[in-house]
Amino acid sequence: MEETVRKLLHNAVAEFEAAGDDLQELDQLRIRYLGRKGKLTQLFKELAGSSEEDRRLAGKLLNRAKAEIESGLSEAIKEAKQRLLDRREQFDVTIPGYRPLRGRLHPVTQVSLEISRIFSSLGFTAVEGPEVELDYYNFEALNIPKDHPARDMQDTFYISDEVVLRTHTSPLQVRVMEKRRPPIRIIAPGRTYRCDSDATHTPMFHQVEGLMVGENISFGDLKGILTIFVHQMFGADVALRFRPSFFPFTEPSAEVDIECVMCRGQGCRVCSQTGWLEILGSGMVDPEVFRMVGYDPEKVTGFAFGMGIERVAMLKYGIDDLRLFFENDLRFLRQF
Repeated sequence: MEETVRKLLHNAVAEFEAAGDDLQELDQLRIRYLGRKGKLTQLFKELAGSSEEDRRLAGKLLNRAKAEIESGLSEAIKEAKQRLLDRREQFDVTIPGYRPLRGRLHPVTQVSLEISRIFSSLGFTAVEGPEVELDYYNFEALNIPKDHPARDMQDTFYISDEVVLRTHTSPLQVRVMEKRRPPIRIIAPGRTYRCDSDATHTPMFHQVEGLMVGENISFGDLKGILTIFVHQMFGADVALRFRPSFFPFTEPSAEVDIECVMCRGQGCRVCSQTGWLEILGSGMVDPEVFRMVGYDPEKVTGFAFGMGIERVAMLKYGIDDLRLFFENDLRFLRQF
């Protein structure tokens, strides 16, 4: 037994030295010698059939060997950790490291936040609502009857006869008016959906609608609010004009054009030589819409407007293809 234990200790020390700085290997050696099925444990088990005197003498010998192995292993691990630490400290910490990549907000998100900031400064509050919308809120409550062209399947994603993917965020205007009494001053930014796809249209895009309702709200208030918005978004020197138009839920209605950001009104390919670019639609809320939500059009008036956020971003940054916003090309996105 004494010779067996001596060889065991000799082999253990040799293996500890051979493991060097490999902490994982040292842990395996611990299991190999001291584990439940380890070499030293097996020697303890072999004493079961020995005489009491032999067990007493061999037990002392094995306990001493166990203490030496545990001590030697502990020392080997300590020295290995110290050598690893010393090696790490040999690196030159003054060498410049790799600069981590910084994320940026998507240009559509940047413009959306800027639009919200501008209208917030004018007293408007942002509201949110469902993207899967009832036909009633998306069309009927906005004075769009069943036979209106906007209901054509080529424009709208129908889930059922009564459920659609919202084609604008205007339904939120109706939902808010149903729950609140005037005065109301809100904007409704969010995703919208239409069956269209080309250089200036995508099936999913972002809009922001605005609504202001109260006593004696006039078209002059609408012009003032939108003029401030245009000047803050595009610059105080950018001209704008209101051009008569038609929308089922506003009367009178107007398209808002801004001076071409490419040619500064001189006429170019982008503005079709007109010097103007259309940016949003607006108008005074149709009395029929007020009646649908229980408002008395004889007592309150209001205006509404709506714009495509991607459209604003294209004009602000001089982008000529809407699809660039959704292709995730880092060469494009890093410019913002």
